[in-house]
Amino acid sequence: MPGTRPQNHMSKIGFDNRRYVETQSARIRERIAQFGGKLYLEFGGKLFDDYHAARVLPGFAPDSKIRMLLELRDSAEIVVAINADDIEQDKVRGDLGITYDEDVLRLIDTFRGEGLYVSGVVITRYAAQPSADAFKRRLEDLGVRVYLHYPIAGYPHDVARIMSDQGFGRNDYIKTTRPLVVVTAPGPGSGKMATCLSQLYHHHSRGVRAGYAKFETFPIWNLPLKHPVNLAYEAATADLNDVNMIDPFHLQAYGETTVNYNRDVEVFPVLQAMFEEIMGESPYRSPTDMGVNMVGNCIADDEVVCAAAKQEIVRRYYTALCERRRGQGSDEIVYKLELLMKQAHAGPELRPVIAAAEAKAEETGEPAAAIELPDGTVVTGKTSDLMGATSAALLDALKMLAGIDDKVHLISRAAIEPIQELKVGHLGSRNPRLHSDEVLIALAISTATVPLAARALDSLDKLRDCEAHSSVILTAADSGTYAKLGLRLTCTPRYQGSQLYHK
Repeated sequence: MPGTRPQNHMSKIGFDNRRYVETQSARIRERIAQFGGKLYLEFGGKLFDDYHAARVLPGFAPDSKIRMLLELRDSAEIVVAINADDIEQDKVRGDLGITYDEDVLRLIDTFRGEGLYVSGVVITRYAAQPSADAFKRRLEDLGVRVYLHYPIAGYPHDVARIMSDQGFGRNDYIKTTRPLVVVTAPGPGSGKMATCLSQLYHHHSRGVRAGYAKFETFPIWNLPLKHPVNLAYEAATADLNDVNMIDPFHLQAYGETTVNYNRDVEVFPVLQAMFEEIMGESPYRSPTDMGVNMVGNCIADDEVVCAAAKQEIVRRYYTALCERRRGQGSDEIVYKLELLMKQAHAGPELRPVIAAAEAKAEETGEPAAAIELPDGTVVTGKTSDLMGATSAALLDALKMLAGIDDKVHLISRAAIEPIQELKVGHLGSRNPRLHSDEVLIALAISTATVPLAARALDSLDKLRDCEAHSSVILTAADSGTYAKLGLRLTCTPRYQGSQLYHK
C-alpha cells in the first residue's frame, strides 16, 4: 500500500561517467609514457560489477572500468592473480557466492567476451598446496598459461632478500607483450602488488624499463578525509580493518592534504626502497603519487553523492547487524559502523522503508516489507496465507509503477494454490507462502489470461536501485530475488520464528 513521498535522491545523477572514462584513460596513457612504454597497473577493487561505486556515486556505471580499458584495448593485456591459500581454503566472494578459483574463470570469460587479451594467471604464495596444483592443471587443460609466485620470508620488509634470487628472482617471469599490463584478482589479499613488483624486478634484470601504478577507486584522494563517500569506503571494508588517513608523505613532499588508506601508507617506505633497488630511484614521493584516480574530478553533484554514501553506510550497518545475528559477524564490526554513521551524520531515519516496514509489522503482528519507489513513494507488503511480505511488497510496487489499481488481483488464488500444494506436498517445504521468485513466475504465467499482469512485469526494470527493507531476516530465495532485481535491501536483525536453525 502507498505511503508518504519524502525527498528522494534515487533518480538524481551525481557523477559524470562519460568524463570519467575519458579522463581516466588519458591519465593511464600519460603514466605509460612516463615509464617508457611499459606499465604494470594494479587494479584494486572490482574491475567490473562495481556496484559499491555505483551506489555511492549515482551515475557511475558498474562496468565503467571495463569501458575505460576498452579505450586502451589494443595496448592492454590482463594478468589475473589468485592466492594459493585462498584456493586451498575455498574462499568465497561474498557478493557472488562463488569461490575465488571459479571467479578467476568467470573473470577470464568476461574479459575475453569484451575483446580483452588475458595473458595468464599467476598463483601467488604457492607452496605446493594440493588444491592449487589441481587448479593449475585445470587452467592448463583449458589452454590458460599459469605462473607460480612463491612466499618470501620477511616480505615486505626484508628488501635485501626480496630483491634476490631467493625472493622475486625465484618467481616465474610472466611473459607480457603489450604496453599496459593490468593485474587484477577475484578479491583482496591476492598478491597483485607483489606480482607487479616481481615483474619490475625481472624486467630490470633483463635490462627492460617498466613502471608501476595503482588504480584504486576508493578512498578518493582529493575529497576530505571524512567526506561521506570516503566514510562509505571504510564501511565497505570494515571487516578488513582498512582506515582512511591523511597521506603524510604527500603532505610533507608537496604541502597538499590528500587521503589514502593505512595499508598503502604503512608499506610505502618499503616500496620506495624496492623502487630504488630496481630503478635506481623511486618515481614516487607518496602513496597518492602511485595512484591513477580521476574519480574525484568527475563528481558533478556533491549533495547527491553525499546522500547516496550515507545510505550506503546505513545499509552496511544493517548488513553487519544481520551477520552478527547469524553468528557470522562481530561486535567490533558493528561498533565500527556505528561510529562511521555518527561521523557521516547518518542513521536509520534516512531510510523511510525501515520505519514503514516496522510500522506494518507492528500493525499486523507478522513480518512486513517496504519498497521506496523512484518518486519517493513507499509501498508496504504484509504476510498473508498466500504469500510472504516481500512477495506482497514486490507485487504492490509493480502495480503502482504500472498504474494498476491496488485492488486489482493480477494473480488468482486458483493460480497460487497449486504452487503451494507442489511446495508442501511434493518438495518438502513447510512454508506454503510464495517467495518473491515464485510470485514473479506466477505473475508471468498470468499474463496469458490477465493483460494487466504483462504491464506489471514490464515495470520490473523500474525497481532497480530502489530501497527496500524487511522487518525480519529473509531467506536466500527472497533476498536473492531482490538482489537480482537491483533492489537495495536491508533487514531488521531478527528471525521470523523462534527455531534455532534457519535456512
